[in-house]
Amino acid sequence: MSFDAHHRGQVKPLVAAMLLAVSSMAVPVAFAGEAHLSGLQTDTQFDQFIVKYRSGTAERNSSAAIDRGLQRASQGLARSKAGQAVALRHFRRMSLGADVVRANRALSRSDAEALMRRIAADPNVEYVEVDVRMHPILSPNDTRYADQWHYFGSTAGINLPTAWDKSTGSGIVVAVVDTGSTPHSDLDANTVAGYDFITSTTTSQDGNGRDSNPNDPGDWYTNSACGSNAPPSANSSWHGTHVAGTIGAVTNNGKGVAGVAFGAKIQHVRVLGRCGGSLSDIADGVTWASGGTVSGVPANSTPAQIINMSLGGGGSCSTTYQNAINGAVGRGSTIIVAAGNSNNNAANNQPANCANVITVGAIDSNGARSVWSSTQKSSYGSVVDLAAPGSNIWSTLNSGTQGQGSESYASYGGTSMATPHVAGVAALVQSRRKALGLALYSPAQMETLLKNTTRPFPQTPDQPLGVGMLNADAAVTAAGDTGGGGSQTYANTADYQIRDNATIESPISVSGRTGNAPSNTPVAVRIIHTYIGDLKVDLVAPDGTVYVLHNRTGGSADNIIQTYTVNLSAKAMNGTWKLRVNDNYVNDTGYIDSWSLTF
Repeated sequence: MSFDAHHRGQVKPLVAAMLLAVSSMAVPVAFAGEAHLSGLQTDTQFDQFIVKYRSGTAERNSSAAIDRGLQRASQGLARSKAGQAVALRHFRRMSLGADVVRANRALSRSDAEALMRRIAADPNVEYVEVDVRMHPILSPNDTRYADQWHYFGSTAGINLPTAWDKSTGSGIVVAVVDTGSTPHSDLDANTVAGYDFITSTTTSQDGNGRDSNPNDPGDWYTNSACGSNAPPSANSSWHGTHVAGTIGAVTNNGKGVAGVAFGAKIQHVRVLGRCGGSLSDIADGVTWASGGTVSGVPANSTPAQIINMSLGGGGSCSTTYQNAINGAVGRGSTIIVAAGNSNNNAANNQPANCANVITVGAIDSNGARSVWSSTQKSSYGSVVDLAAPGSNIWSTLNSGTQGQGSESYASYGGTSMATPHVAGVAALVQSRRKALGLALYSPAQMETLLKNTTRPFPQTPDQPLGVGMLNADAAVTAAGDTGGGGSQTYANTADYQIRDNATIESPISVSGRTGNAPSNTPVAVRIIHTYIGDLKVDLVAPDGTVYVLHNRTGGSADNIIQTYTVNLSAKAMNGTWKLRVNDNYVNDTGYIDSWSLTF
């Protein structure tokens, strides 16, 4: 049975009801098209789009019909500051049957999204997406770049070249809390003013105490000056220069090495000299680097968003260390520290065992735990968050054996070399956030992002080295992924002890959001425990609704390190969410290391 347009209104009520009942089967329904918004994360302004019209529509045969539809879609969009309205026109037909359309001016991300949604609302449109601009993948011409396996190696490299297409670290300052700087043409252009915090002239070897010159005169010593636990003598290490080169060496300049975040600025904070450095000097250096006040020292005019600490010693995290770290983190600085090279549990090394830091272990080009000698191997354990390359790392150096010689390059190994890889990637992440007009990540959010974007070890390390291997491209990509609606990761990285036959809760407070949570909310959980069969783990919504994530399974297996996908679409995002862990037996204990929600 069929009816023409003039008679549809005369159909008897019963027949009309029958038609309504079968309309979904018998009458084709025109649906709106899809707006593919992921391309909005590739830039900040947009003027060209690809629109695919459905087969059989007028637009498939007429550019005039396309222009009419585009005119309707652009009506009502905000004018430019100069009062110019948005106008769209058909540009060309592609070989794939889609059409390229152009705007008369560049649109902001929000205006481009609004326009794309309007275009997609036309039932004649199959999809619309940004005509994304591609760029050559950077392969720097630095002469030592081919030796920097740690950037591009397929097995254990950090996937850096594709990350450079999205970010180079511009606008971010990374503090290198270390031995200071040496003059180097592959570094000098990428440095900002630092400071020398060494108070002891014996340690500093520069003839004075604290001053505004972080120059490294060398940390050499002779005659067993550093005690029985150190070799009787040692040449200068130029350690801070090597670390700085990995983070931010000048890149694509036809010489030397490339830096992970070569668009960032390096700030040398000198705290180490002959025989190391004192905790009190290091604590002041961390405070100053993050923008805090240190008595007698001028304010830091360029506080660092990232602080690299490729240093350490034994013992539990001291109160002084923790207070300095907490202050810096409270000011927004992400602190990244080395696990240690002593082939021991990093829980025995500070600041690797301090709270609110990102602790880095070292791997070689095969993805195995780095080994440098029979006694020197990467430290390990539950406090290690992730691993990065730390064997045969080429970077900037100085040729002097005691005092400074000429600039040079050399290969070093150590968790000290792994740490600046992570610091550099953190700078890339924050730079991309800044370029996209997004809020910079908090230190806790940065830790969660770096952990969640690691790639798996090619083989299980012989000792725990964190959740996986640093992945620059995945981290930088995730940093710009707002999910088309401004998604954000909320994390709690404080440790919460899980005791026998007890229940503990770790809270996360969310505010300033509108609407309900997604139906596929990622809930990333990292629980360190020696018998997960004892545990029940629940996500508790702000209204008290309980979502069971883990219910006493897994037997004697260690640790719950997993991302769960939970349907929270019935719950508002705002409020205090809790991760509740109940231990239901005796003998085995542990702690909540971190967890996060992403809306």
